Amino acid sequence: MSDGAAPGSALQRYRVCPVDDVPEGGGVLVDLGGREVGVFKHQGELHAYDNRCLHQGGPVCSGEVLGVTRLELDAGGEVVREYLDDSDRRLICPWHGWEYDLVTGELAHDRRFRLRRFEVTVEDGIVYVDA
Repeated sequence: MSDGAAPGSALQRYRVCPVDDVPEGGGVLVDLGGREVGVFKHQGELHAYDNRCLHQGGPVCSGEVLGVTRLELDAGGEVVREYLDDSDRRLICPWHGWEYDLVTGELAHDRRFRLRRFEVTVEDGIVYVDA
């Protein structure tokens, strides 16, 4: 499944790399027929997105992949501690800091919007993306 594909357009399968070349908690940027796509691995699952930020078209897949900063509050609502939650990863656009959920591609501050995503499969240890 790919989001945003033009009706009637045929998808092409592209060979990306060996699955072990995609680092856990990070990704690789690849050219698929003139389209830059980021392929990321989070908790063993692969996710692929168009390298175009929704804000101003920046190279979002070239940005940092970071955990989410969380606050622990006491009963009175005061901050007890601040910590990094690595179970929830964000892809941060290097141009203006727009944050996207690494698993869903959704814009962190407005989940109605998300990056264009592509289907990822692994066959015989090789990653393929349909774009």
